[in-house]
Amino acid sequence: MSKIFIVMGKSATGKDTIFKQLINNQQLQLKSVIGYTTRPIRKGETNGVEYFFVNEDKLKEWISLNKVIEHRAYQTMHGIWNYFTLDDGQIDLNQSNYLFIATPQAYEQIRDYFGEDKVIPIYIEAEDATRLERALKREKKQDNPKYAELCRRYLADEQDFSEENLIKLKIWKRYFNENMEECLNEIVTDIKEMLN
Repeated sequence: MSKIFIVMGKSATGKDTIFKQLINNQQLQLKSVIGYTTRPIRKGETNGVEYFFVNEDKLKEWISLNKVIEHRAYQTMHGIWNYFTLDDGQIDLNQSNYLFIATPQAYEQIRDYFGEDKVIPIYIEAEDATRLERALKREKKQDNPKYAELCRRYLADEQDFSEENLIKLKIWKRYFNENMEECLNEIVTDIKEMLN
């Protein structure tokens, strides 16, 4: 049976970079999954590339059919925006192994849907000072930096990734990302072992 690997970590731990490196690693042959959202499509986005853009009625229908693997809802200034993963045939554990970036909440739902033996957490850590430096550097590059949002995310991460939550989710293994190459090599080695 194949596996679903879930990359998680606080903001600015290097999740996106690690995800891209793992997806592009030909030895691993991991597949990604396109998620769904009820938020409006943004300029430059393509339906079926970044997300599948659907309305709330469609989401309600899929929930009633037990087709929603994981679901998160966020209250925004424009109403509630839903993000979710659908059991739509993209995931076939008889054929492939998969890689997601997810929140602890999404990880728990995916694990509960597919089973603990098939869903493997890849939890990325970095020193708080390193994370703040990375986040600040990244935010400074934006046309309109949102420093308050940076601080809000930092504080929210402290709660979402509290030691209590990690223990509750049975996330024991930690990948420390102070040196990207070393961290990535350790993850690749572990994934290869789990797939053999």
